[in-house]
Amino acid sequence: MQRVFVSGVGMVPFSAPSRSEPYDVLAAAAVRAALADAGIGVEQVRQAYVGYVYGDSTSGQRALYPVGMTGIPIVNVNNNCSTGSSALWLARQAVASGAADCVLALGFEQMERGALTAKWPDRPSPFSEFEALAATRQGVSDAPFAAQFFGGAGAEYAERYGTDPKTFAMVSVKARQHARRNPYAVFREPVTLEEVLESPTIYGPLTRLQCCPPTCGAAAAVVVSEEFARRHGLRADVAIAAQAMTTDRSESFTDMVNLVGYDLSRRAADAVYEEAGADPADVQVVELHDCFSTNEILSYEALRLTPEGTAEKFVRDGENTYGGRVVTNPSGGLLSKGHPLGATGLAQCAELTWQLRGEAGQRQVEGARLALQHNIGLGGAAVVTLYERVS
Repeated sequence: MQRVFVSGVGMVPFSAPSRSEPYDVLAAAAVRAALADAGIGVEQVRQAYVGYVYGDSTSGQRALYPVGMTGIPIVNVNNNCSTGSSALWLARQAVASGAADCVLALGFEQMERGALTAKWPDRPSPFSEFEALAATRQGVSDAPFAAQFFGGAGAEYAERYGTDPKTFAMVSVKARQHARRNPYAVFREPVTLEEVLESPTIYGPLTRLQCCPPTCGAAAAVVVSEEFARRHGLRADVAIAAQAMTTDRSESFTDMVNLVGYDLSRRAADAVYEEAGADPADVQVVELHDCFSTNEILSYEALRLTPEGTAEKFVRDGENTYGGRVVTNPSGGLLSKGHPLGATGLAQCAELTWQLRGEAGQRQVEGARLALQHNIGLGGAAVVTLYERVS
């Protein structure tokens, strides 16, 4: 297996649907930025994996054609909210196996306003088992389905450990504090704990300001082999030390916490730590999947950043931010940076690459050498990636 490096990253500022350019414009801009960052031309890319959730079947080709019609294989990828990281996972596999030495991973989304809804009601839903468990454990609701799942998981976790609802809200406050330093983020205005708690209730402990917004955007990464980087004089200072993808097992349908990806995330994280020979305590910065504030709390424990049942203390002691044990979502995360489904995983990749290079500006985590990325998609897939600074 060849060693894999992130040689270039690029993204565009995320925006609300009402202010977004078309997806092909967003995607082309992100790709051009990643190629420029790597210092190569599109003709040097050998394969491309393009992720998006909502769009026609060959939107990936349409997104790349404006950059250059080079005739390379272009594979369209959809793994729900973990789509961007799934594209990166495929790109890394191609380079690690020796199938290609320079591969592009691209993710984009042009979303509609409002909560996510089913697009194909005339066929079996991929969430039928999820909906059945949710209905059994917490009844039927007309709230948005994702909020029912993640709000229900938060309520179940709070009942299990006696968590104060304010703790979930503190995650949103922290997200805005971090996002104010990020020019790519949608929501950069600070919010108070009171504002978060007093915003309209969506489901369970979740209020509106604890739910990620529908967002449009694009991000891309160029991944290369060590030999390709050396041959072309490219920077090879950020390596993908380990990566794992997991999908649902029967355990996913035992309770609401596992339903939203706790077990998926734990298995993927454990595989990554084992592959890299790393300890969770060695990680200085994390971009994790905070689609709802409740999921950030769950993810602290799933990723072994803090022991089970201790996430509330972790938050209240400030261990999740600058000056604490590990800086989580310095970008502002999905809650504040935004969550264009197909782009999220690659936006996380870009942020962590900048962090390890020391190029994150006011968001910089001092001395960052190991960075963890966590991206989940219900239905389901979790991708966890560990990056390391080499130089």
